Amino acid sequence: MIKIGITGQEGFVGTHLLNNLKLLTNEFDCVNYNISFFSDNSSLDNFVRQCDVIVHLAAMNRHNDPEVIYNTNIGLVQKLTASLERTKSKAHIIFSSSSQEERDNSYGKSKKKGRELLEKWAFENGGSLTGLIIPNVFGPFGHPNYNSVIATFSHQISHGETPIIEVDGELKLIYIGELIVEIILKVKEAKNEPSYHVPHTSVAKVSELLNLLKKYKEEYQDKGVIPTLSSTFELNLFNTYRCYMDIKNYFPMKFTQHIDERGSFVEVIRLGVGGQVSFSTTVPGITRGNHFHTRKIERFAVIKGKALIQLRRIGTDEVLDFYLDGNEPAYVDMPIWYTHNIKNIGEEVLYTNFWINEFFDPLDPDTYFENV
Repeated sequence: MIKIGITGQEGFVGTHLLNNLKLLTNEFDCVNYNISFFSDNSSLDNFVRQCDVIVHLAAMNRHNDPEVIYNTNIGLVQKLTASLERTKSKAHIIFSSSSQEERDNSYGKSKKKGRELLEKWAFENGGSLTGLIIPNVFGPFGHPNYNSVIATFSHQISHGETPIIEVDGELKLIYIGELIVEIILKVKEAKNEPSYHVPHTSVAKVSELLNLLKKYKEEYQDKGVIPTLSSTFELNLFNTYRCYMDIKNYFPMKFTQHIDERGSFVEVIRLGVGGQVSFSTTVPGITRGNHFHTRKIERFAVIKGKALIQLRRIGTDEVLDFYLDGNEPAYVDMPIWYTHNIKNIGEEVLYTNFWINEFFDPLDPDTYFENV
């Protein structure tokens, strides 16, 4: 069991790393951390003593004063190295740097200098360091105007705002899930590698990203159509976009019913991708689900009966309640990293259609159980 500490686990990358490690409880034990530890040597030393591996993610990305960015990031590294020395720790350090090391800005300079300070600590104290030089990262729950242009554009487009391209540059990108796989691999390897360039997994111009995100708005958000996703990158980008929508006020989406003397007809879903369609009946009082997915797209469509669909983002407490009635057929789509369930709250059998974009694979189900 590897005891792992994550500084900055309240941030974008840290949140995803912590959530993924919690799915691997037979391999990793996450040491309790709070950002206040950096303001108290005793607390920081206690944290450091417990760790076999420390992933140092705590950093400032943006500030009006570039000097504040530089001093904050260097200060965090200096406090960490001082604690490592006080405790005589031999923990393997994984430091999150950036491809901006090559640029003449305060953030890039602070990352390069921080990596060099940790390399010096490792050399002088018999420690080991993996210095990750990371390309542009995107994924769900990044902060608009802070973490990435994709986060900013996704928020703006999904909320009816107009994005502006300042520089139509070409970006080397990595999806957050792919980055987490790289970090976990380096945790397990635990070898001294002061300068490791994390390979990017896709390349796109800013204008290309904007066009794809606009497409998702027009097809999915406006019309309910699952768009054509021709690559893993597009699937990841689409799943990222969905997480910026105001799902609390977007769902449930009612179907258009075509009614005549024969009865009614409802078109359940239009797909630019494949997948699997299922049908279920649920007796009164029974709840299905209580699980989440990290990559799958899923739709619950209530055709007959009364249902309560609940969603909760992993790591948060807010539960979103959606009430659906088969008299007005409607659907709710499940964002990734939201645990979800469906309960029959009526007095008759509940009829539900389920669509998911992958065939079920028992060897790789991407289904993690957690009560809403």
